[in-house]
Amino acid sequence: MPPSTPKANASKTHFFHNRANAQSRGSLWSAVGVLLATTGCAPPGPVASEAAVQAMRFHAEVGAPVHAPVSYLRAGDPAGPRLLLVHGTPGSATAWADYLVTPPKGMEVVAIDRPGFGQSGPDGAVTGLAAQAAAVVALFPADGRPVVLLGHSLGGPVVAWVAASHPQQVAGVVLLAASLDPAQESIHPMQRVGAWSPIRGMLPRAIRNANAELMALKPELEALAVMLPLIKAKVVIVHGTKDDLVPVANVPFMQAHLTGARCVKTVLLDGRNHFLPWNSADVVRDAVNTALEPGC
Repeated sequence: MPPSTPKANASKTHFFHNRANAQSRGSLWSAVGVLLATTGCAPPGPVASEAAVQAMRFHAEVGAPVHAPVSYLRAGDPAGPRLLLVHGTPGSATAWADYLVTPPKGMEVVAIDRPGFGQSGPDGAVTGLAAQAAAVVALFPADGRPVVLLGHSLGGPVVAWVAASHPQQVAGVVLLAASLDPAQESIHPMQRVGAWSPIRGMLPRAIRNANAELMALKPELEALAVMLPLIKAKVVIVHGTKDDLVPVANVPFMQAHLTGARCVKTVLLDGRNHFLPWNSADVVRDAVNTALEPGC
């Protein structure tokens, strides 16, 4: 059955219902989600194929604290504002293939393979948000053009860290099904089994590194929380009310902590799940345009 038509509002009932259930299901769903997404059983991804974007691939050497080559895809208008797309966990730049094949008009689009994923190094997990953010900052345009950051899922806290630590060039931020509230994070016993050395060595790289990121996420989000008021850009929050991987209870946390933002707009998609880049592409594109608009 196709998802219901998105609506840009929802009652507080959604918040309270999801907050009450987040602790009991969040970490288990995260663990299961990592497994499904990496074994090819996840809901559909982009319509465009990986082959359609491989000619767009570039590489950059990133120094401290990453010390690894970073791979990325680039398309669109090289003179326009740069839209930086940051995937969740697991994932890769090719998840954004539809946005690269048909980039927003007048914008340059850059999608990163986050450190530890896709064709980016290192082989092991890079669990610190500061290091992940450094890789994104390395892809800022050298000519000072404005940047719009879009982070999906765990990519959300990564772009929030970037926006808080480099406010001068960030014009807008889109937090798409983003996991920013540390209170929503816990570790399921299945994740500890996956981190056990004999098991970890048998897992594909993407699962290994995704599990390591998720297990380290809560203290990273606690450190990020005190930085969120430093974000000065316009912020657009987009979240589905039926997101069982990153509960909608993250939304009031973000609203309460983004006190320094130029303005914060929230779009709640009634009945939508976690996979917004692919089932709500029109809303995502609208959010990018809104983030770039000078007014609030």
